[in-house]
Amino acid sequence: MARLDHIPEDASPVSVSQAGLIRLSGPARAIALDVLRVNSLQTGAYVSHFRGRGMEFDESRPYQPGDDPRSIDWRVTARSTTAYTKLFREERERPVLVVVDLRSNMHFATRGYFKSVNASRAAALLAWAAHHRGDRLGGLIFGDTTHRELKPRLGRQAALRFVHELAGHADWQRRDPAANVEALRQAMSALRRVARPGSLVVVASDFTGFGRQAQSYLSSVARHNEVLAVFMNDPLERSLPPPGRYRLVSSDDEMAIDTFAGAARRDYEQAFEQRAEVLETFCQRYGIHLMPMSTDDDPVSTLQTALGKRTR
Repeated sequence: MARLDHIPEDASPVSVSQAGLIRLSGPARAIALDVLRVNSLQTGAYVSHFRGRGMEFDESRPYQPGDDPRSIDWRVTARSTTAYTKLFREERERPVLVVVDLRSNMHFATRGYFKSVNASRAAALLAWAAHHRGDRLGGLIFGDTTHRELKPRLGRQAALRFVHELAGHADWQRRDPAANVEALRQAMSALRRVARPGSLVVVASDFTGFGRQAQSYLSSVARHNEVLAVFMNDPLERSLPPPGRYRLVSSDDEMAIDTFAGAARRDYEQAFEQRAEVLETFCQRYGIHLMPMSTDDDPVSTLQTALGKRTR
């Protein structure tokens, strides 16, 4: 487990600040976005190279033996007696879209920092890493009540704009659990609309309420883009504490839980395992890279482990 070695001791466990997210620019320089090494993080994980940047049309030339028939330029070929093929060149910068879930279910932790806080720090690290690599950065930041969409742009201002919107998002203060599932579906629908083929797409969420429609939208995105799903979770969600009575407190409510019953403990743990298994199966089916991150993990170390460290 990657402990919180890179987070200041006085950092808030329940919120983020723009200044704190800006300070992550330094550690982000060590995070590589070229190769995804999701290894040893969970059972069934795998090693994979990113599909790469988008490709732009460059020119057409006469078809040669060995050329991919799918690249034939039919318009030019129709005007000539010779078959022509399209040549492509790699885009100078790749669009990177970072999606952050700030719904009410994300404002929770029993250890470390709220899921929303660690998700925001991971998102800021990836935003700065994209900037340092020279990629165009955009994103979607959504919660129960507010959806913010940022078009990909190049330069430090794009990263600053992203962390400003992230730290100042309305759903750090407002909650509407009734809109929870619909907010995720709407975010995945918007992502399908704005994701340009050849992009790197990162979704930081606990994927609560990840239903069929939301899955359909994200699988559509994964067909033409590289997708990394950062699965936020808390130790209490994975397994209950030792048998006893515990009190859970939020800003406006509290409840007591009883963990003595063995059958209830098994049912609870199996429910999380099944939810995690559904997400893992979905990701494997559509070539989405899955990276778990706990509330007591250090986002810097976790991302460096999963994505690899830059060597230059």
